Amino acid sequence: MTETPHYAGHRQRLRQRLMRDPRSLADYEILELVLASVLPRRDTKPLAKALIERFGSLGAALAAQPEELAECKGVGQGVVAHWHLLQEMQARLAEGNLGQADQLSTVEAVARAGMARIGNKRTEEFWVALLDSSNRVIEWDRVSAGTVDRVDAYPREILALALKRQARSVILVHNHPGGDPTPSEEDRLLTLGVARVAETLEILVRDHVVVADSGYYSFHEHGLL
Repeated sequence: MTETPHYAGHRQRLRQRLMRDPRSLADYEILELVLASVLPRRDTKPLAKALIERFGSLGAALAAQPEELAECKGVGQGVVAHWHLLQEMQARLAEGNLGQADQLSTVEAVARAGMARIGNKRTEEFWVALLDSSNRVIEWDRVSAGTVDRVDAYPREILALALKRQARSVILVHNHPGGDPTPSEEDRLLTLGVARVAETLEILVRDHVVVADSGYYSFHEHGLL
């Protein structure tokens, strides 16, 4: 007979506590159960504690870039793939709110979608939300990808996409991998350039949102658009 591993009873008790009172679980215990779904035959408590210590918190551990995660002792391709899955689910949940809204009254939903999708990226990406005449999001898509500190986005590409989808307004979104969403001078010049060309096409640039892992900067909210 195969001996029952020592952690089996502990894991079952964690699941019972989760069902009874989720808030009673410590952060590392939550992470234990997340890891257990991909490492069912392993005691995941030591790894859960190590990841929280390495990244500083449960949230930071779950938001860790897969390449950073792969550097941690005890993490294999199965865990890395599982992190890809968890992060993609989070991004799609945030993005799902865009298409479900009858009308986009604020840019917060776009900002949150941007933070979920690219806020933790280690390279810059440029995205755009296209809106119809009723301020409904008709498309949310990546325009270009760049390097750790630069992404090239051209007004003609952004506006060609807007014209193709018959958008009446756009919201520009890109990320700052360094964690500070404050726009650079290049960001300001790009925004003004897109807005000028868009005006000639009767398309409104509603906002340019710069996102990071834990916050965002809105050009509109700061009176720059």
